[in-house]
Amino acid sequence: MSDESNLLGDFVRARRELVTPEQVGIPLLGVRRVPGLRREEVAMLAGISADYYLRLEQGRDRNPSVQVLESLARVLQLDDDATAYLLRLGADKPRRHRRRPRKETVPAGIAKLVATLPLPAYVEGRYFDVLAANALATALSPRLVAGANRLRDLFLDPAEQALYPDWENAAPGMVAGFRESVGTDTDDARFIELVGELSLASPRFSRLWARHDVIACEGAPKHFDHPQLGDLQLHRERLGIGGTAGQTLVIYHPDLGTDNADKLALLASVTQTPAAPPGTTTSQQVRADANRADDSRGFAR
Repeated sequence: MSDESNLLGDFVRARRELVTPEQVGIPLLGVRRVPGLRREEVAMLAGISADYYLRLEQGRDRNPSVQVLESLARVLQLDDDATAYLLRLGADKPRRHRRRPRKETVPAGIAKLVATLPLPAYVEGRYFDVLAANALATALSPRLVAGANRLRDLFLDPAEQALYPDWENAAPGMVAGFRESVGTDTDDARFIELVGELSLASPRFSRLWARHDVIACEGAPKHFDHPQLGDLQLHRERLGIGGTAGQTLVIYHPDLGTDNADKLALLASVTQTPAAPPGTTTSQQVRADANRADDSRGFAR
């Protein structure tokens, strides 16, 4: 992990290494020994001195002006999300003492709402911990339970990876969304533990984390390869929960009148059935009901 006290320097260095000379109109002359742009090239294009830019990267100057940061964002070709993140880094002041871990608590009303929603729903904390989930969400993925972590499951659990056929393509966006969610709050023990664990256990996470990509997590279509229902395509919505420190309500829903809606309805009916035979698992019940409904509803098993 990088030095948490130099977030600004780490970020601009990582982003500098991802911009090619061609992207900013610098002709290639001879052999370049560094990936991306040189420090002096960034400084020249941003209209600041090379020495000042070096101090920024090394963390020896922590109070750049908004104009300097916006110039760097232009040279580094940052989008709106990454630019906002850079401005936050420049405005943040280093903390002297590491704070104690803060327990994230779901508001009682939101917990009741999640439990009663007729769609898969869960509450995600700022570090992508699952704080609450309803039964239908757990039926969609057994990893969607309170106490789980979405990043850990995606990068370390083969069963979760198998659930998402395009998980390799989705992983960069999830890591970038995690960095945006955490922001400058990197002295929290929960963050340090999680990033340290994933960096050691997953080379792919480590590589993606080192890029310092930043993107806001938003709603998106999601494709599942469900072990009982087969191909399943849903929409994922992410709704911020007011009055909390970065908690998000995540809901999956299908297009109405489609096979996806029928499959989700089947999963819901099994999940809500109170009297399954002793010893019958949810997976077994889904298979049994899917077999009975196959001819009339056209389910893909």
